[in-house]
Amino acid sequence: MTSRVLLCISVLSLGAVFGQVTYTIPEEMVKGSLVGNIVQDLGLQTKRLVSGKARIYTRDSDEYIELNRERGVLLVKERIDREALCKRTTPCALHFQIILENPMEFYSVTVQITDINDNKPSFEKNEMKFKISESAITGAKFVLERAVDLDVGMNNLKNYELKPIDNFALKLHNNAEGNKNVEMVLQQPLDREKHEQISLVLTAVDGGEPQMSGTMLIVITVLDVNDNAPVFTQPTYKATVTENSPKGTVVSTVSALDADQGSNSKITYSITNTLDDIRSVFEVNEENGDVTLIGNIDFEDSRNYQIHLLASDEGGLTDSCKLIVNVQDVNDNKPEIDIMSKSTVISEDAKFNTVVTMINIEDKDSGENGNVKCFISENVPFTLKIATNNFHSLMTDSELDRETASEYNITVTCSDEGVPSLSSSVTLTLQISDVNDNAPVFERSSYEAYIVENNTPGLSIFTVKARDADWNQNARVSYILEDSSVNGVPVSSYVSVSADSGVIHAVRSFDYEQIKDFHFRVKAQDGGSPPLSSNVTVKVLIQDQNDNPPQVLYPVQTGGSLVAELVPRSADVGYLVTKVVAVDVDSGQNAWLSYKLQKATDRALFEVGLQNGEIRTIRQVTDKDAVKQRLTVIVEDNGQPSRSATVIVNVAVADSFPEVLSEFTDFTQDKEYNDNLTFYLVLALAVVSFLFITCLVVIISVKIYRWRQSRVMYSSNLPVIPYYPPRYSDTLGTGTGTLQHVYNYEVCRTTDSRKSDCKFSGAGSQNVLIMDPSSTGTMQRIQSERSILDEPDSPLEVRMTLLVYCKAAC
Repeated sequence: MTSRVLLCISVLSLGAVFGQVTYTIPEEMVKGSLVGNIVQDLGLQTKRLVSGKARIYTRDSDEYIELNRERGVLLVKERIDREALCKRTTPCALHFQIILENPMEFYSVTVQITDINDNKPSFEKNEMKFKISESAITGAKFVLERAVDLDVGMNNLKNYELKPIDNFALKLHNNAEGNKNVEMVLQQPLDREKHEQISLVLTAVDGGEPQMSGTMLIVITVLDVNDNAPVFTQPTYKATVTENSPKGTVVSTVSALDADQGSNSKITYSITNTLDDIRSVFEVNEENGDVTLIGNIDFEDSRNYQIHLLASDEGGLTDSCKLIVNVQDVNDNKPEIDIMSKSTVISEDAKFNTVVTMINIEDKDSGENGNVKCFISENVPFTLKIATNNFHSLMTDSELDRETASEYNITVTCSDEGVPSLSSSVTLTLQISDVNDNAPVFERSSYEAYIVENNTPGLSIFTVKARDADWNQNARVSYILEDSSVNGVPVSSYVSVSADSGVIHAVRSFDYEQIKDFHFRVKAQDGGSPPLSSNVTVKVLIQDQNDNPPQVLYPVQTGGSLVAELVPRSADVGYLVTKVVAVDVDSGQNAWLSYKLQKATDRALFEVGLQNGEIRTIRQVTDKDAVKQRLTVIVEDNGQPSRSATVIVNVAVADSFPEVLSEFTDFTQDKEYNDNLTFYLVLALAVVSFLFITCLVVIISVKIYRWRQSRVMYSSNLPVIPYYPPRYSDTLGTGTGTLQHVYNYEVCRTTDSRKSDCKFSGAGSQNVLIMDPSSTGTMQRIQSERSILDEPDSPLEVRMTLLVYCKAAC
């Protein structure tokens, strides 16, 4: 199979490639037949078709041609019937586009379908009947039905033949449309008496190879005496009708005249169009010739109609005319918008004039009604430009920024120029994909964090936070501690940073006295490729704790030598003896020191300045004052809790050095002796206290044991009989876990130790021992006013009530 190819390629300045190629193939090719090598004809490569997702775009619902990407060829997808596809339109062609993406390329393809002789001429009717008067004159014409051949060109209808030709001859003549009108002309007069009915065969022959033909039978009934045929007033009528006119609209009226009289002058009108849709759209009134609209007419389907009309009288004589109906267009079609290649995602770093999609716009109306102008919504970084006829390109016209707008709803609106104007619109949602073009940004330009010294290692100090305006992986921020040193030590030995959260942890315990603050830098890095980063300076300030006691600098405390301050006996009030000097390595209020006199040989002689530590006399020194004066000064800081230190100041009250020397000769020995004596006293006190507590515990244990095991006895050693009165109860055993018991005992003795009978004494006296549960074990004894010893000769009755509160944990 040989096909002709016409190739035309053009490159436009819109960023997309456009080209056109034309193929010619015959109809009725077998499915899968080769149409053309599109790769070779367009100068492309087969892999470009695969990578560019090449596809065929056509507005028609039926696709007759398919694209084989792997071979780079066009193949017949469905059997093509030229007559069904184009009817009598020539040339007959299929128009479609081939679209490639990344980058976008656009090629128009035209496949012309040539005709083959696959249809024979045919008549609408197999038989045509005529009634002809025998008085018909020679040369009378009778219009015959034309045959129709769906093929075109050389394969179309070529000629007619009429047999037999005894009375009639066939006359053909071309009309303005290029068709042949067929008329049967009377050559010999008819004689009804000889042949009342005549049968003829009309054969239509085409010009194809092989030649094909069709036949129709003509039956002629010979009538008597009707020698005038109807005659139309015009051979051609013209009329105009607006599309979408309602049914019943009278398009035009045709008229024919017959010179005969009576029944031979009665004319009947009819439409003779065959094999088209004229009869489904128009009808003619048989009596008055009114042509009426009975169907729907659409300018977009057909712009004019040719109606062939026949006028017949009762005698069978006829005449024909033609009515040309032109359809006037109205603006009844909106522009049709079709997005050919829909890209829903575009990168934010797309270059200027990047083609986003191709849009096909078509308005089926004509003239101004079919002129379309398109525009897109405002305030979007896109523009719409005309690529070719009816095709537009939507492309970028400025930079895109996903962080400013991550999505665009682009509305394309197209309007025609009709009155009233019709419009249609379509909305394209376009997502902007992210590019890592934003570095993380910290919430502050610098940070300050505070931590109290002596912290626990691993303690969270502070959190730095950075945000990235990008999306997804490009916005995932990791925190990194930059390498640096603090006093020659790597900063990583001081702090660490959580990579995910940015939490800064202390690696070690800090000492304010060693380091008060330090700086380091934290870098925030995103997860893009390549990654972007920024850094920030963090200053950590160590806060002081009162963890150091004051240190006395003066007077210096030595172990072997003795230092004493000399005060003359003539010293007045306010005489400066010495000054206690102390420091605290802490800071702030933890380093504020106060001085107090804790002990002194004579408190009435000296005082210590609260703030400055100066020791001064507070009265006149006299001769009665001892030479040796020993002062103990305590130094306290202002921390919480406060810490302190003590210092002993030796003062000598004398006017001469020898006097001082004689008094302080044994001072060191006395001091050592006094220190040893204090130690032994404390040790003895501890031993005595321990022995006392031990004895007390033993005595209490023995008492408790005896109370439980023995009975209460008097001097007669009679047994104690326990008596439990009805008032015995367990009162405090509920809820608190404590049991309270009351025990009543009655003690009996004889009136005489030599007699064996016993008497109960009256309630003359009572002894009550009470143990209060709220007390620490103290027993209270309550004596009544009457004593049981007041009457020695009366029977003695002792009644003792012991209330014991026992507490036990449940």
